[in-house]
Amino acid sequence: MKVLVTGASGFLGGALVRRLVDDGEHEVAILARRSSNLADLGQARDKIEVIVGDLSDEASLIRATTGIDVVFHSAARVDERGTREQFWDENVRATERLLNSARRGGASRFVFISSPSAMMDYDGGDLIDVDESLPYPRRYLNLYCETKAAAERAVLAADAPGFRTCALRPRAIWGAGDRSGPIVRLLSRTAVGKLPDLSYGRAVYASLCHVDNIVEACVKAAESEAVSGKPYFIADAEQTNVWEFLGSVATDLGYQPPTRQPNRRVLNTLVKVIDTIWRIPAIATRWSPPLSRYAVALMTRSATYDTGAAARDFGYQPIVDRDTGLARFLSWLETQGGVVELTKTLR
Repeated sequence: MKVLVTGASGFLGGALVRRLVDDGEHEVAILARRSSNLADLGQARDKIEVIVGDLSDEASLIRATTGIDVVFHSAARVDERGTREQFWDENVRATERLLNSARRGGASRFVFISSPSAMMDYDGGDLIDVDESLPYPRRYLNLYCETKAAAERAVLAADAPGFRTCALRPRAIWGAGDRSGPIVRLLSRTAVGKLPDLSYGRAVYASLCHVDNIVEACVKAAESEAVSGKPYFIADAEQTNVWEFLGSVATDLGYQPPTRQPNRRVLNTLVKVIDTIWRIPAIATRWSPPLSRYAVALMTRSATYDTGAAARDFGYQPIVDRDTGLARFLSWLETQGGVVELTKTLR
């Protein structure tokens, strides 16, 4: 079976490529820009086909999808840096182009990496043990949420006999090899004393997702006959107390856990000001906002997910527990010179 992976230069895409190569059951191809850094693929780099191109280029999409059996679409504009046009082009129109090309090229499966952020309502609150019956929001928190939801809808609507699609929704993918994800960014801000404690003494719970667990879900979903046009929440077995977890990891790394609690009214005003400023294209295209309504929601709203549908339809079970994953992550972080060194070039 021949598979195509997009986003292979990223954390999840790279981990998926390495897993597929290690399994030894597939011919693996990736679509990558000429400038993409593929160093994290390691020895797998020599065992895959690299198709130079871009999701905006129809010709390269045709080259990439011709003769492909399964497409794993992981590439996306993820952080909050960018304009509305950039988010819609890279997250929605790119997915639609890839779907069309995959169909024409003869693919039979399309596995899309979505996000629970697609389900976060602008005016929403805690989501506890929710399943896939949760409706899409009436108003989205930011452009990332909005465009991931739109792309997910396009993928699920494309499902048809002979072309089965599904969307997997992992939140806050983490683990060894993560150079720019939410956990790394939070630890980076903690290390330099810039992360405020937004818990205000309240427990905030989240279903995180170790990278090996979402990779396992990708592989199993691609093999299942039951995933036809459906979304699935994918998460670790454990529900994580976010602020307790951050404090524990920060202490292990020798940093002071967040303790400074800003005035709520001042915080809300600051968020509104920053969100307004970041509508200016010259700013939005260059930097990620230092604070946003979306970031505050992630840190103050509990969000836990029922993965029963994934277990039922393709036998998903987490293969890495939190303690094992954390030990591996901390060991890897040490090899990178620590979290501050790792993230010094992030914008």
